[in-house]
Amino acid sequence: MRTPAAIMKHVESFHFRCFLLTKPFSSSPSSLPIDPEPPDHDLPLLLHSILSKPNWQKHPSLPKLLPSISPSHVHSLFSLNPYLLPQTALDFSYWISQKPTFKHSVYSYSALLNILVAYKFFGPADKIRLAMIKSSASIHESRFVFELLMEMNKNEQLHSCFKLSLRSYNFLLMSLSKFLMIDEMKSVYSEMLNNRVSPNIFTWNTMVNGYCKIGNVVEAQRYVTKIVQAGLNPDTFTYTSLILGHCRNKDVDSAFRIFRMMPSKGCRRNEVSYTNLIHGLCEAERVDEAIKLFEAMGEDFCYPTVRTYTVIIFGLCETGRKSEGIKLFKEMSQKGCEPNAHTYTVIIDSLCKDNKVDEAREMVGRMLGKGLVPSVVTHNALIDGYCKHGAMEAALEVLGMMESNNCFPNERTYNELIAGFCKKNVHKAMAFLDKMLELKLVPNVVTYNSLIHGQCKMGQLDNAFRLLEMMKENGLVPDQWTYSVLIDSLCKVDRIEEARNLFDSLKEKSLKANEVIYTALIDGYCKVGKIEDANYLLDRMINQGCLPNSCTYNAIIDGLCNMKNMKEAMSTVKKMAGMGVKPTVDTYTIFIKWMLKEGDFDHAHGNFDQLISSGCQPDVLTYTAFIRAYCGSGRLKEAEDMMIRMKEEGVFPDSLTYTLLLDAYGCLGLMHSAFDVLKCMFDAGCEPSHHTYSILFKYLLKDRGTKDDSPAVNLVSNGMLFDHADVWKSMEFDTALELFEKMRQHGCAPNANTYGKLIIGLCKVGRFVVVQKLFDHMRDQGISPGEDAYNSLLNCFCELGMYDDAMIVVDLMIKSSQLPYLDSYRQLICGLYDQGDKEKVDTLFANLLRCGYSSDEVAWKILIDGLLKKGLADRCSELLSIMEKMGCQLHPNTYSLLIEGIDGA
Repeated sequence: MRTPAAIMKHVESFHFRCFLLTKPFSSSPSSLPIDPEPPDHDLPLLLHSILSKPNWQKHPSLPKLLPSISPSHVHSLFSLNPYLLPQTALDFSYWISQKPTFKHSVYSYSALLNILVAYKFFGPADKIRLAMIKSSASIHESRFVFELLMEMNKNEQLHSCFKLSLRSYNFLLMSLSKFLMIDEMKSVYSEMLNNRVSPNIFTWNTMVNGYCKIGNVVEAQRYVTKIVQAGLNPDTFTYTSLILGHCRNKDVDSAFRIFRMMPSKGCRRNEVSYTNLIHGLCEAERVDEAIKLFEAMGEDFCYPTVRTYTVIIFGLCETGRKSEGIKLFKEMSQKGCEPNAHTYTVIIDSLCKDNKVDEAREMVGRMLGKGLVPSVVTHNALIDGYCKHGAMEAALEVLGMMESNNCFPNERTYNELIAGFCKKNVHKAMAFLDKMLELKLVPNVVTYNSLIHGQCKMGQLDNAFRLLEMMKENGLVPDQWTYSVLIDSLCKVDRIEEARNLFDSLKEKSLKANEVIYTALIDGYCKVGKIEDANYLLDRMINQGCLPNSCTYNAIIDGLCNMKNMKEAMSTVKKMAGMGVKPTVDTYTIFIKWMLKEGDFDHAHGNFDQLISSGCQPDVLTYTAFIRAYCGSGRLKEAEDMMIRMKEEGVFPDSLTYTLLLDAYGCLGLMHSAFDVLKCMFDAGCEPSHHTYSILFKYLLKDRGTKDDSPAVNLVSNGMLFDHADVWKSMEFDTALELFEKMRQHGCAPNANTYGKLIIGLCKVGRFVVVQKLFDHMRDQGISPGEDAYNSLLNCFCELGMYDDAMIVVDLMIKSSQLPYLDSYRQLICGLYDQGDKEKVDTLFANLLRCGYSSDEVAWKILIDGLLKKGLADRCSELLSIMEKMGCQLHPNTYSLLIEGIDGA
């Protein structure tokens, strides 16, 4: 059994030791990672050399070094030189902290604290201890401080002369509360009591606030009782915390009761009291009440803060009242309250959700213009907006902007990018999984669900199931969404029995099937005509207490209509109504499509009218069904009228809708009108498909055949052609030039999409000679081929065994920063091995690994699905060695699959 370098990791353990007074305390507790910014070792040594000289402040090298000195350098300086004179260390610490570009970290403070304590400089050490507590900027830093101070407090030699004071305990509790570290707060409070340090109202209020932040009002009340038992009165802070606690517990009425009670207890309600309650009301979607409270703040001589405004704006935007939210945003500045980064983020997020990404980007520019720094949340909102629009280049620009501004992406950032790329290129999405792991970010169920969905959309079900095993191995529990995607994808490729087995296995996994899972399997059965199985599942679903939705019933209705069982289909609609489920636009469209297919236009129109009277709005599928039927029966005027009507109703035709109309014009010999439809597609931003272009070629070939008795005449002599492949087989380069000329004449000049679609169509039938001419013509026109066009050509060359040509395409793609499909790489590598070109494979594979693919996906597609399936275990082992030498990290599951395959061979 081989042990790969790729998955070997050196694990270092850190041990907390109780040091003697003369030795510094460890500043790297077990819960902390190694300092994320390792210092340049020369700089701390140089600083120590400078500090060892008298009048070091006047040293000529310091001004030059100053811009380069970071907190990690100061931490190393003090840690590596624990016997540095304490006064020198203090003076340097103060001197560097006065520089505008420098800010101490908890780590630099901790190293200084060790020196001061070792030399018994307890007065200054107490101040540094407080400064260290206050500088905690993250949960990791707060835990570091907590562990360090608890360890120091346990030291018997220090206990009498440097124990934590009440003030230090209180600030430590406040730091822990900030990051909701409740267990640590309980430990600190217990230690206070054990060390006979008497809590004060600040201590108890901090405990109340900590518990209220997590909605644990019952535990918070225990500390309120302690305030009363100590003969003190709860104050504004106490009651304001309780308001927060009740709101976090979704008990806004109890929060209101506390709020109203405050004046009778002699406590003034302040801005925070109002804001906490307003926030609670907004979260409960009681926005109008929140607005009334907002308007009443002046009665208590309170004025809305930036947080108050932000909470209200968020509440308005979240409940669909975005125009009111934006209006209030504009009013803020007029009333002397400037929006902060969080306020801008709320507006940016709202704009992105409203498909106004460009306006959101402008808003980020306004933020920067006001000197506000966008947070990771701001950037995430923008990235999510671009990803949902498929604008992945723009999303990557925002990621680059984040990194250049030292704003570190988090799990959500990568989840959004992964979800976006899964719609376009799953290889790039998988690469972001590797990037997450490299940055020590932890993928969650959402991450894997997106990737599983992406692999399924690409038809890569084996990879999807490998991801499923990977997520389980990582301790994540697949949810209902995970299995619904897998079951649906299995059904779509007619692997119904596998889908059913997976469905039946859910019970063993203690996972209850929901309506999405049931519907996916029911739809699968209906698509293959197994209506009885579908109905059995529907009954089981209802008996299990899982209520079917409209999608469930629509799947059965569609299946019944396809089997021409209209009576049972209509009966299902009645059952649907009996279950309280109303027919949707999809329900009506299913019946309309069937009626039109049967030529029953009157009943189809009756259903269309019924659809509208029911309150539903026809969608693109409804209108397209009519347009298809009218075009197919030669009723072109009615098809045109329906197209006009759908546009008037704000429904945008899709590529199929336009193509049907274009085909109908071509069939009647009205090529000018057909090209007018193409122009409409361009103007509407609707990309023609390769089927659209094949239909245009069909009629160009027909037209050419009538003028010139060419072989193409027989292909299209009847005007209608159903096999698109025959068109591509008949098409020559001069036909493409003729198409381009006619397109220009109609104001829709060929673009990258045009060339790409032609290349895809031609590659499907192996017409690489014409494809090569199109590529040359494309370059002459200054148009760069897209990824789809390149991948089609690459696949074509691999299918035809033209591996040298395929390698040229791979090089062109890599130079254009495009990723070839791994399926093509697999074919290419296996083909080169069959030809005995091992050296070419080694070079090709090494270059592939530098392109940013996911290491696991490379192993799955090329090593396992390619080489091992062909019985080339030795070759697989050689390429695995290349991966290891290049530092590729493989998941243990992937490595196990490889070893099993190699050993099994």
